[in-house]
Amino acid sequence: MAEVNAPVLETRVKMNEGTPEASGLDPETYMLVRIAALASVGAPPASYLLNLGAASELGVSAEQVQGVLIAIAPVVGSARVASAGSAIAGALGLATAVVEES
Repeated sequence: MAEVNAPVLETRVKMNEGTPEASGLDPETYMLVRIAALASVGAPPASYLLNLGAASELGVSAEQVQGVLIAIAPVVGSARVASAGSAIAGALGLATAVVEES
């Protein structure tokens, strides 16, 4: 099998090494905080795809993600939360398309 040269992905992985442990948060809370941060910066669907996948593997529910968006709405604004909802829907659409292709 050919070696994949993905320097951007490799850099992202290195940037995240040790941060869950260093945060002192339990894994589920850590992922919910990351989702809140994504919403606050207007992240694209691909960012949600990676983080929602990891959150789901930890047992984070859709209701918890929705709760995070409700909690941050007064701080980041309704436009950011609506954008996050759209990006999350886009991420789920990407995931569905990948599954259907396989």
